Amino acid sequence: DLLGQARALLTYAGEVEGAGRDEDALAYRRDEREFVNLQLVELPNGDFGVTTARQLVFACYQYELYDRLRESSDPTLAAIAGKAVKEVAYHRDHVTQWVLRLGDGTDESHRRMQAGLEEVWPYVEEIFEPDELTASLATEGVAVDPAVLRGSWAAYVEPLISKATLSVPEPGFHGRGGRKGIHTEAMGFLLAEMQHL
Repeated sequence: DLLGQARALLTYAGEVEGAGRDEDALAYRRDEREFVNLQLVELPNGDFGVTTARQLVFACYQYELYDRLRESSDPTLAAIAGKAVKEVAYHRDHVTQWVLRLGDGTDESHRRMQAGLEEVWPYVEEIFEPDELTASLATEGVAVDPAVLRGSWAAYVEPLISKATLSVPEPGFHGRGGRKGIHTEAMGFLLAEMQHL
């Protein structure tokens, strides 16, 4: 699902850019600083608790984003979002079941799920910070200001964490800069593997 969404978005980005780059050129033939993404998606899979926590945070964000993008003034983005929101709803439901199962399971599964949340939570704040381009496109009705997604995201995520007998972490730092091309150490390794293949 995510690859299909990425392909559709990258193909459209290449068309809008008008420089002759296709989805492969945009995905595989850019330097690290040319990628403007959330640092959250760069984190290594690691423990299943970490992977599950990252999936929870990201799937719930994507659901809110695509749900709002269905109203985009750009018909292509609205169509991509219309299909994607259905796919992401499944991802959100799937990860919800895992969070509940792990959080309210054994002592070990609870510990690992809480540790996963602790590792991922420093990257949550960046999700809701707008950048100049997104803010401009949101004003035109093309994009969504990520700050407006926080309330509905939290209304789903925080009660779920509580129901799973887990706690919302209080991070000691906040990852920032991914949308400006500033990445975690993991990004270089991801690109090296992706671009090598």
